[in-house]
Amino acid sequence: MTLIAQPFIIRVYGIAIHDGNLLVCDENWFDTLMTKLPGGGMEYGEGSIDCLKRECMEELGQPVDVLSHFYTTDYFQPARFVKDRQLISIYYRIKLSDPERLEVSSRKFDFDREREGAMSLRWINTVNLTTDMFTFPVDRKVAGMLITEINGQL
Repeated sequence: MTLIAQPFIIRVYGIAIHDGNLLVCDENWFDTLMTKLPGGGMEYGEGSIDCLKRECMEELGQPVDVLSHFYTTDYFQPARFVKDRQLISIYYRIKLSDPERLEVSSRKFDFDREREGAMSLRWINTVNLTTDMFTFPVDRKVAGMLITEINGQL
């Protein structure tokens, strides 16, 4: 039996808004400083919601409630860090179990920038949210969708 490498990478992210602020993760991976939403890669045997709950426990240190699906990539997006792979990103609205307990910073990339895997959390006021605050194209698209939704509610 020959195993064939799958051409897809699936990542799942959470959109947590609390008191008018969006939670973001600043991270350092593959010598790249990045700002993204909480979440990460789906592992074999996981569903998307189980993946998101596991990733949030790892990154945020607390359980989350997954409220609703927000967006799944609907176009071709090559993976940035893995050659010849297509990225599929799934976004859900989430509710943090204890947002006040999160260790957050007011400073972007508030960690040792030389350490691979370093991470810090920040709140961004949704009034000030722009697409260019995010590193990756799909996150920027989702930020644009959030901005449109927020502006539609004003």
